[in-house]
Amino acid sequence: MRESDEILYRRFLAEGDEADLRTLLERHREGLTLFLYGYVHDMEDAEELMMDAFAVAISGTTRFSGRSSFKTWLFAIGRNRALSLLRKRRFRTQPLEDEEAGTPDTTDLEMLRQERDRLLYKALEQLPPDYRQVLYLLYFEDMDHEEVAQVMKKNRKQIYNLAARGKKTLKTLLEGMGFDDA
Repeated sequence: MRESDEILYRRFLAEGDEADLRTLLERHREGLTLFLYGYVHDMEDAEELMMDAFAVAISGTTRFSGRSSFKTWLFAIGRNRALSLLRKRRFRTQPLEDEEAGTPDTTDLEMLRQERDRLLYKALEQLPPDYRQVLYLLYFEDMDHEEVAQVMKKNRKQIYNLAARGKKTLKTLLEGMGFDDA
């Protein structure tokens, strides 16, 4: 049976078990990095912010109260760090760069999937930041509306509204890019 993030985190703080920390890192490293990339648009900065968020979490300087899930709390720490970095740099977002089409031995189906994903990310990048963040957290990180509200420091009604508007805007963008069944 898979132990909850909360149990692993509390045990790590109490006993210093490195295996618990490794498990938490494995579970959340990729998702948190991609979420932070949506803010800073630089993979190195996103990875550094992800590590900073984990450092804050394991240092105990910010206490996990248990009012939300560990994942929600960790993503909120990461978001705050990203916003702090952006304020310091007064950094403007840049569109995602086109990714390579694939290696020569990639199957046609895989190349089509990669192209679809590239176009989806390109369309997501064109959304206003709040729409993009809500949709990312809901559909890529599988958070519920309450967790997204906590991460983004908004109420649940605002999250429902942002999600509905974001999906509608994304659908329009995808249809403009030639997706018939957006």
